[in-house]
Amino acid sequence: MCRLFGLSAAPLRVHAAFWLLEAPDSLARQSRREPDGTGLGWFDADGTPHVDKQPIAAYEDERFARDARERESTTFLAHVRYASTGGVEPRNTHSFEQHGRLFAHNGVVGDLSRLDAELGDHRDLVAGDTDSERLFTLITKHAEALGDVGEGIAAAARWVADALPVYAVNLVLTTKTELWALRYPDTHELFALHREPRGRHLEHAGAAGRIRARSGALADHPAVVVATERMDEDPGWQALRPGELLHVDGDLRTSRRTVVDHPPRHPLSLRALGARAAASQR
Repeated sequence: MCRLFGLSAAPLRVHAAFWLLEAPDSLARQSRREPDGTGLGWFDADGTPHVDKQPIAAYEDERFARDARERESTTFLAHVRYASTGGVEPRNTHSFEQHGRLFAHNGVVGDLSRLDAELGDHRDLVAGDTDSERLFTLITKHAEALGDVGEGIAAAARWVADALPVYAVNLVLTTKTELWALRYPDTHELFALHREPRGRHLEHAGAAGRIRARSGALADHPAVVVATERMDEDPGWQALRPGELLHVDGDLRTSRRTVVDHPPRHPLSLRALGARAAASQR
């Protein structure tokens, strides 16, 4: 299953280090399928987005796994991909960037030809083959029409829930100062933690050995973390409800609301996905 990790320290810019594949220890804890790509997104002080990503397969590059990516930003977005649609190449590797925003997704939606038709002229923003980048583009289209990113996510999610075959649509979207996360439907879990200052540095590591993050700057500053799994023993981790959208604003205030209140009209099962897509979601 793809791994998502989002972090906001807004309005503070902080240094953080990320290990996107925890080699060599994680080599002994491999699932039947191995990662097809890794990506880390962050923002310059002027809001310019950056993505460091590589379509790494089969842990063929242990140095890449072992070396930390040290960056400074207000928000960060990390992703480890297990390919469901699209080849193992840079253009299909998360995170994706559009109009100064970064996006990563865990899930599968079907009928991409209908989704392409819905995108209209915005289809030109899609560089790769994935359902994820198309979903991001649909959000971009609605956000432009509605003048609000959160409303754009909500409108796109409702359209997908009603119009397309859906297995899962868990996503994280960031700007320089804000973060949004959506869980839909109840297929995969997605967790959020509002971390208060503790006098010790932030240290989060997934049990599956895929993503690890550390920040000494967050010893004395709050932060909000979103992840596909609880990444430490903090009792403050909360699961998003199915259809719930989390928003973290530029002052680290959080809000949560249900934006899709019904299951997908055309739910997909693992059996219906096909071997490759099904393996990516386990």
